[in-house]
Amino acid sequence: MVKTLQRFFSDPVFAKKKGFLKSLSLFQDLDNRELGYVLQALHSRVYEPEEPLFLEGDIGRALFILESGHVDVVKRDAKDQPKRLTVIEPGEFFGEMALLEHLPRSASAIATERSQVYLLYKTRLDSLLYYHPRIGVSIMHHLAMLLSSRLRKATHLAHKTLGVDS
Repeated sequence: MVKTLQRFFSDPVFAKKKGFLKSLSLFQDLDNRELGYVLQALHSRVYEPEEPLFLEGDIGRALFILESGHVDVVKRDAKDQPKRLTVIEPGEFFGEMALLEHLPRSASAIATERSQVYLLYKTRLDSLLYYHPRIGVSIMHHLAMLLSSRLRKATHLAHKTLGVDS
């Protein structure tokens, strides 16, 4: 059993995945053992060009972490035409609101090229919170910081658009 675990933790593919996760702000406070638990909680998936990761209106169930490729986030305008909001680059994560609330997605995410993605489902985060509270709390802390930052930017932009001093 110990030898099996040693092989698992010394596996170069596992080490590469851990290194990738460690580079993300979401997991920066976790040690190697904790990153191992996170890797076990993640679901890996490849999306082909033009394949939707999720569609506007879908109920959100997972956070997405882009390891490679590119993803467009698009929203339909008043004339039902898709408008690109942003391009997701490798190392970025998106769809985080699904970890906090069970509501429809506000935009769609479409792979623009072959893309390797990790998904963290809300049910898996809930398990981490229960069985490994330090990991879950660390992830939730970083999500709160991200959402706070986005809210500040949106508020600043709204004030600027309205001509209000911030």
